[in-house]
Amino acid sequence: MSTDLPDRLRRICSALPEVTERPSHGTPTWFVRDKKMFVMLWHQGHHDQDFAHLWCAAPLGALEEAIAMAPDRFFKPPYVGHRGWLGVRLDGVNDWDEIAGLCEDAYRVVAPPKLVALLDAEGD
Repeated sequence: MSTDLPDRLRRICSALPEVTERPSHGTPTWFVRDKKMFVMLWHQGHHDQDFAHLWCAAPLGALEEAIAMAPDRFFKPPYVGHRGWLGVRLDGVNDWDEIAGLCEDAYRVVAPPKLVALLDAEGD
């Protein structure tokens, strides 16, 4: 798939407070304070999901809601889906504002309250 996917996700995720990036399981992954991962990018696919996609932490109930609304774009990813993580296909036309919102939601799920407050203050 597109080689600019890592760069686009990098710009989105690195704009959030105290985010680091490093490979995990051979793919670009973003962490809060270098400890808690919140987004993984599988830009060349993963296992039987042979299409570009990301996995992101999601608020309670968001996985089921997203799949019900758009099952062609959202899915329950292996390994982390049972914890409520959301799979997002990136092999079509992407709404990058929506993807940025999903990444920010993922960040909010795992970030400590002080960093969420910092993010909210930056938005004011």
